[in-house]
Amino acid sequence: MLRVSKIKLRFRLLTQRFASFEARKKSVIEKAAVDGELRVFIVAGEVSGDNIGSRLMCSLKKLSPLPLRFHGVGGSMMCKQGLTSLFPMEDLAVMGLWELLPHLYKFRVKLKETIVAAAMFKPHVVVTVDSKGFSFRLLKQLRARYNQQHLENSAVHFHYVAPSFWAWKGGESRLGGLSEFVDHLFCILPNEESVCREHGVEATFVGHPLLEDINLVRTCKPQESKLEGLSKYSLPSDSTVISVLPGSRLQEVERMLPIFSKAMKLLKDPFPNLVTLIHVASNSQVDHYIGKSLRQWPVPAILVPSGSTQLKYDAFGVSQAALCTSGTVAVELQLACLPSLVAYRAHFLTELFIRYKAKIPYISLPNILLDSPNIPEALFRACNPSNLALILERLLLDEEMRGKQVVAAEKLARLLHPSESGMSSKLVHYSDLDSHRNTPSNLAASTILSYAKR
Repeated sequence: MLRVSKIKLRFRLLTQRFASFEARKKSVIEKAAVDGELRVFIVAGEVSGDNIGSRLMCSLKKLSPLPLRFHGVGGSMMCKQGLTSLFPMEDLAVMGLWELLPHLYKFRVKLKETIVAAAMFKPHVVVTVDSKGFSFRLLKQLRARYNQQHLENSAVHFHYVAPSFWAWKGGESRLGGLSEFVDHLFCILPNEESVCREHGVEATFVGHPLLEDINLVRTCKPQESKLEGLSKYSLPSDSTVISVLPGSRLQEVERMLPIFSKAMKLLKDPFPNLVTLIHVASNSQVDHYIGKSLRQWPVPAILVPSGSTQLKYDAFGVSQAALCTSGTVAVELQLACLPSLVAYRAHFLTELFIRYKAKIPYISLPNILLDSPNIPEALFRACNPSNLALILERLLLDEEMRGKQVVAAEKLARLLHPSESGMSSKLVHYSDLDSHRNTPSNLAASTILSYAKR
């Protein structure tokens, strides 16, 4: 009798384990179906993340069989897709070591506010986009809450844009701990997926989200089209046009724009018909600062507002060169085949840290991926007005220097696109990339919807 009872007990335990295993294997969308909606808590902390987040939200709405409800933190683009942001995204847009110190208290307050909001929202999915300093702290503390409360059906955690472990000494060794609070990682660069998986982190290479703009890129813009573009801006045909992109964070714009202004002043003599198209990021603080700075701007300037991808690429199309602060925009400029100069300055302690910890010789992503200095870079002390003016003058006049960047654009586009049907991404033709239904955002969205937590 005792033996029969033990067998029954074991059978019941095995049945419970099997049932819990089956429950764990349910996909995100199957679990959400019980509630009749899919709740997504999504967080982005800067303009590039807002762009990625908005595209992902759009794809989720297209692909989800259930109605969606969004909550979290984002910018204007994510709000257009249905997000009501907890607070202005600009509150999180801080980069650097020394630069972060004055904002630490506010950072902690916003983190606590976000954790409480996420817990109250009871999401099926939490998605953080880039901004790993804030994102990883948020995901860690949310996972700790689930564990304390012994939640069986806790939210699945996704992080979009892998940390740049390849750029720093010892970077790969820090990947191992990610699996404790990140269930799945979306990689936007080749080779990241395999390295993440080697370190126990589930990952998918979805491709770079900027490839979704490929149909707006003008690879070989005819002269007539250029002249047409100039007339749109009411500019004479002999204008020398430079696109200026000072950054998306207030800190970096305050640091970089005065240097750019002095460089433009030095270019006035060799290029008397110089005009600048200043691209304004989707950040109210940056918008206000650039507006004030125009009073002292040394050459004619036209502001290119954020919010329209078409308008941005049209501005690239009429420009002969671009001067930008290092960031995602370097990829945009390369894909647009616009010869560019990448510049970067930071607090001197941050610069010292970068010199000590960085293990790659370049700062712009196109140069890193192609392992070649196709785009000139002016970094740290080399980022001064006279040097910027000298390099820009060469860039405007040297056809070989310009052509080098144009040739590199197609190679870059192929690298940033994931392989299809097991074929090498080298077989994907640059001009056909926009026709693929498997866009980075669609791939990420379909992975989220079908994901079954182990």
